[in-house]
Amino acid sequence: MIPQFNLGDVVRLRKPHACGTSEWEVVRLGADIGIRCLGCGHRVLLPRAKFEKSVKTVVRRGNEAAPDTED
Repeated sequence: MIPQFNLGDVVRLRKPHACGTSEWEVVRLGADIGIRCLGCGHRVLLPRAKFEKSVKTVVRRGNEAAPDTED
């Protein structure tokens, strides 16, 4: 199963960042995934394949697509 990520998701990576935290927020989606360290605010762009291999778990889901509520 291919994991689905959304903007605002908080993920735990396998290796900790230099500041000591392993939790990152997804801030950009596309061929490259942009993530922001929740410890120090450092931003990184990773190729999607490398990002998906590095993710250990999804800590918290962010902004999921809202269902259409138009009448």
